[in-house]
Amino acid sequence: MSQLKAPPVSLLDRYEGEDVLPIYTTSVTVSGGEACHGRASGRARSDDGELDLALRLPKQLGGKGGGTNPEQLFAAGFAACFHGAMVLVAARRKLHLPDDFYIQVRVTFGRDPDDGLFLLLAHVEVALPSLDRVQAEALIAETDATCPYSKMARQGISSTLTLL
Repeated sequence: MSQLKAPPVSLLDRYEGEDVLPIYTTSVTVSGGEACHGRASGRARSDDGELDLALRLPKQLGGKGGGTNPEQLFAAGFAACFHGAMVLVAARRKLHLPDDFYIQVRVTFGRDPDDGLFLLLAHVEVALPSLDRVQAEALIAETDATCPYSKMARQGISSTLTLL
């Protein structure tokens, strides 16, 4: 079996095209389950079968728990993406990251005072023990500019809705 490796630093090379250059696309389908409600009792499955999990409404929202929820999935994706981007940025800078560095993302599902509906808040925490504070802050800023989840959080995301 081959050893797992981080992606190449060349992924950080600037793209000069006029249109979006797709690099990877995936699809996840959510069905409603017992309660006929994807968030409360759904099942999430990826097109390649690698993701297959039960979705459950957290106790704080009146559910029974016992499964993951969209906020946890978003937090995991954001944290993994930011972590990976930081590793690449540090490698390009020839900066050694501490072995115990980590990213923690806290996602809050809440009510939006602007429209009375819902919103998500994300708070990213970066632990870089033993790294000089000035270096750490510069690394975090460059990672924030590089990470597509950070960009999405700042600028929004392009989305389309299609009736099948």
